[in-house]
Amino acid sequence: MQSLTGLLLVVCLQYASGATHSWKAYYTATTGLTEFPEFVALNVIDDQLMGYFDSKTNRFKSQFQWMEDNLGKEYDEQETNILQGHTASFKNNVKVAMERFNQTQGVHTNQRMYGCEWDDETGAINGFFQDGYDGEDFLSLDLKELRWISPVQQGLMTTQKLNNDRANTEYYKNYFTTECIEWLQKYLQYGKSSLQKTVSPHVSLLQKSSPVVCHATGFYPSGIKISWQKNGQDHDEDVDLGELLPNEDGTFQKASTLKVNSDELKNNKFTCVVEHQGEIETRAIEDSVSVGLIAGVAVAVLLVIVIAVAGFMMYRKKKGYKPANSSDDGSRSSAQDGPRA
Repeated sequence: MQSLTGLLLVVCLQYASGATHSWKAYYTATTGLTEFPEFVALNVIDDQLMGYFDSKTNRFKSQFQWMEDNLGKEYDEQETNILQGHTASFKNNVKVAMERFNQTQGVHTNQRMYGCEWDDETGAINGFFQDGYDGEDFLSLDLKELRWISPVQQGLMTTQKLNNDRANTEYYKNYFTTECIEWLQKYLQYGKSSLQKTVSPHVSLLQKSSPVVCHATGFYPSGIKISWQKNGQDHDEDVDLGELLPNEDGTFQKASTLKVNSDELKNNKFTCVVEHQGEIETRAIEDSVSVGLIAGVAVAVLLVIVIAVAGFMMYRKKKGYKPANSSDDGSRSSAQDGPRA
């Protein structure tokens, strides 16, 4: 479970600049895991969990007060109705894929991620829609070429069907370039006080001997750079940069570990440099190095979400980011319902 948690954070909490805002939806259907929900959906806005649904609770729950204040309780009801319908369709997605791959049993996953990004300084926009099966790419939509692609033989039947439906493909183009961006901008306006705030990091050096951890926590937005210097020069050797992690208050934390022997620490001056929102903070390794504990992450949410997106994250981590779509359930994506869950 711990290794999957690390993968989860890679995908849900991408490094982003202050000017770029994003909205993403993650859907995951599983089979063969009776202790976990068969279907989970989550919304993430600017790296923060915005809404959650699973087939066990069978309800969508908004995570911010500003959502209820501006969208009303009806918003959660509408999302609940939509996602209750997706539980059956995504379960069928897994069944169809298993048949395509000649599988009759075992643990299998169908994952979908779609959403959009908007740069409030340049006006640049980007849309993405991708699906995976059992940790591998299954289908992709090339939005520039408006063409569906599959890297596996089992997905070719679906790409042929989708590429013949030009009206459906044109819909996605309009959705990602117009509707999704409009919703994202609405959300940013509604949640301006929390989503567009700036909080500087608290930086600490943890442990007095090698390895030394430079830990930054309590910062927002999530874009941060942590680096090391040796005697005033950039130092990249023996450095392990950790993943971006969420704090329970909506801020983030990140750490960088310097692995050098005690003689090097004694004979050289090592400095941790933290850059966030144009501000730079440094901490030099000296005899007064502080010793502390790294703050915990939002475990309650992670335990449920890990299974929800673990397979998708594994294929994204291996192959890198690129657009994609759904398995062959014969229906359009819920992207047509607006950038919700």
